[in-house]
Amino acid sequence: MEIYYKSETLRLALSLFIKKKEKIGFVPTMGALHLGHMSLVERALRENDCVVVSIFVNPTQFNNPEDLEKYPKTLENDVALIETLNENVLIYTPNVSDIYKNNISSKKYRFSGLEHEMEGKHREGHFDGVGTVLDKLFRIITPTKAYFGEKDFQQLQVVKKLVEIELLPVSIIGCSIVREKSGLAMSSRNKRLTESQKSEASLINKTLIEVVNKFKTESISELNKYVNDIFNKHPNLALEYFEIANVKTLKTAKRKRKENTYRAFIAVFTGNVRLIDNIALN
Repeated sequence: MEIYYKSETLRLALSLFIKKKEKIGFVPTMGALHLGHMSLVERALRENDCVVVSIFVNPTQFNNPEDLEKYPKTLENDVALIETLNENVLIYTPNVSDIYKNNISSKKYRFSGLEHEMEGKHREGHFDGVGTVLDKLFRIITPTKAYFGEKDFQQLQVVKKLVEIELLPVSIIGCSIVREKSGLAMSSRNKRLTESQKSEASLINKTLIEVVNKFKTESISELNKYVNDIFNKHPNLALEYFEIANVKTLKTAKRKRKENTYRAFIAVFTGNVRLIDNIALN
């Protein structure tokens, strides 16, 4: 297992694959890896000649300093987990200066309005930080394909737009959400939950499944009321938002139109841990 801390040494290792025009797969992560991440790495291994996994907690995408400080860092465990899949995966775990040099700031992007919906409303500047770090990582690694989980569906759409804006020669691959037995979407933040909180948080997915069942017969306003009523009955779970949005534009839908495809998005706090999830509706 090769671990690279500097972009220069990683680029040198990748140059052999680039010279042979072999496919490079890339899985960007912030560490605290789980089986959801591993599913991305497994797919990347099937579809490419070489796979790079980055482990980098990006400071510019956090609008809450406390959230950044508390983000779990488990490099030794992460490396061991990747090694169970394939010993030939290249791990890139730079420090902040290797990525940002002396300028830890975000580039300002316009992602056709995608950045202003849902997460963008509640995490100011978040997608500028995501776009900035991924642009830097894509240019260092020059992957053929990059893999992202649909749990962060809005991020997935933003990254596809980033590639268009920056004219980057990489295919963005969205992969299905991996869930715990309870239905809770796997997330690095789950490591901060107690067993009791995990059990309570399973209500998030159960509610989304019920929304799917009701979507054909109930209006969007009725579904919004249903979800708000559910979480109002659970004092340990604080609903930040629930929205039904157009898949293409991510704009909040007020009424259903036959020609549109919709997805339900949700963000919930359990204690001080923020969890997000989403599900396709039609």
